[in-house]
Amino acid sequence: MPTADVGNAPEDTRADAEERETGGRISTAPREDPAVDIPVLGPVGWARWFWRQLTSMRVALILLFLLSLAAVPGSLIPQNGADAFAVRDFRERNGTLAEVYDRLQLFDVYSSVWFSAIYILLFVSLIGCILPRSRQFAGQLRSRPPQAPRRLTRMPAHTTWRTEAEPERVLRAARTLLRGRRFRISPAEEHGGPDGPGGPGSGDSVAAEKGYLREAGNLVFHISLIVMLLAFAAGQLWNSEGGKLVVEGDGFSNTLVHYDDFTSGSLYDTGDLDVFGFTLEEFHASFERTGPQRGTARTFRADVSYWEGADGPEEKTSIEVNHPLKVGDSKVFLVGHGYAPVVTVTDGQGRMAYRGPVPFLPQESLGLTSTGVIKVTDYRDKDGEKEQLGFQGIFTPTYGIDAERGPHSTFPELDYPVLSLNAFHGDLGVDAGLPQNVYQLDTDKMEQFEAEDGDLFRADLRPGESVELPEGAGTLTFDRVEQWASFQISQEPGEGWALGGAVAAVLGLAGSLFVRRRRVWVRARRGADGVTVVEMAGLGRSESARLPEELGELAFALQDDAPPAAERDGAEPAPGRDAGGSTGGTAEDVPAATEDAGPSSRGENE
Repeated sequence: MPTADVGNAPEDTRADAEERETGGRISTAPREDPAVDIPVLGPVGWARWFWRQLTSMRVALILLFLLSLAAVPGSLIPQNGADAFAVRDFRERNGTLAEVYDRLQLFDVYSSVWFSAIYILLFVSLIGCILPRSRQFAGQLRSRPPQAPRRLTRMPAHTTWRTEAEPERVLRAARTLLRGRRFRISPAEEHGGPDGPGGPGSGDSVAAEKGYLREAGNLVFHISLIVMLLAFAAGQLWNSEGGKLVVEGDGFSNTLVHYDDFTSGSLYDTGDLDVFGFTLEEFHASFERTGPQRGTARTFRADVSYWEGADGPEEKTSIEVNHPLKVGDSKVFLVGHGYAPVVTVTDGQGRMAYRGPVPFLPQESLGLTSTGVIKVTDYRDKDGEKEQLGFQGIFTPTYGIDAERGPHSTFPELDYPVLSLNAFHGDLGVDAGLPQNVYQLDTDKMEQFEAEDGDLFRADLRPGESVELPEGAGTLTFDRVEQWASFQISQEPGEGWALGGAVAAVLGLAGSLFVRRRRVWVRARRGADGVTVVEMAGLGRSESARLPEELGELAFALQDDAPPAAERDGAEPAPGRDAGGSTGGTAEDVPAATEDAGPSSRGENE
């Protein structure tokens, strides 16, 4: 029976361990590396990352685009702040959709949470963009144009020629020329630079730079956007706007109760209303009578007398379209025009129940066909019973009728005015305590009068004519026609700032797009043959096809003081004067040539 060799056990164990170790080293099996220690961003790191993203130009443009998109629903969907009646009408016609709009705050777009968030983020992003660029621009203004590189021929645009003029004279002329072209000149170094006389830092060259308004225009554009945002915000918070319809002979006082409608910003105090008033003395309107523009308005003018303050003197003026009346911080704009038939209604007792002008609202602009209602609340029938009357009517300044359109106006002036009315009796609903539109008639609790032949009662009246109401209900007389004008009274605290910001933004954008940042160097050295060699080179900080042309113009102007010298026999010809050419240079000269000269004219990623 074989027996184990106990004495060799330790050697065997060591051999096995070495074999396993060797096998592990030459094995092709993948070996797991220890875990890589990846740094984790803390709250400060995430805040710094978020700030860098928010203040980047890309995010600012995205936010500006989102703000323009967010403003679109405000122009398509009626807004509570602008036309509450239109919002109420929309709710009545679109119940389910109106609920969705309410949840999305689409009836109050400009005061919604999402619109305000975009607005504030854009504001912060613009400030974050401006601050570092302002510091960078201030540093550029303090800096000087860099010295001329060793090899000007390595520049994208260059030219050279030989002249009999002294180098100092050429350099003086170059400084005068460049200053006259509004270039910024670096101070001359008279004692040579670090490389000794004639080196790249010596006083044998002139360095100039132009186009700082490019970055200035960029900053002005961004600052103007902030000014416009602040102006719009002020206009939304402290503005006020109201409308008033005034018939000829009537007046208006700038108090809250006299407005037909009034809206204001959330921070506006109605106690800040300017104290003034005015009376509409007469309204003038003219229309084109012939040609393809027949019926088009030519002039609108409201002659008013106004006063400012409680005891201010009365003054007369005219309000026209785009020419408002300015009183204090308020502006009174002329926004509409129409007709107000003057009617007289007597009740069944023969007593006058109503008399006065009734404004009718135009339904179309070419003929001014207008609709309106007359509400008679103080009325008694032939038996003395208290009741109310209502009339629905159409007023046509120049009456016409056809089978398709029915009664309508063929011209907006009072050539043949006719008032057509339907009459109702019953309860107008004005005593229920609910607000009503004065230009609409609620006929739910009313009945229409019937004529003697059983048809519904209807009357067509000319000025001065009267009609007897059925069943001894009284009479209605169409006395005459007066005109009315509607005015908008507004206070816009940020209006001037917004206009100034818009103009400055356009100018700044034009400067950032059309101003070119470029550098020009002029070097003048005396050659071995005693003739001065003039070199000129230009470098654009942004892509510009005019750089060689501009350098050529400067070289041509400089040749008045440094005319080209005649070629000597046996001398090497002077280099060409093509400002866009290249005259050689070695590879080792490239770093020295471009040192402190900025990027080439092929473009720069700023």
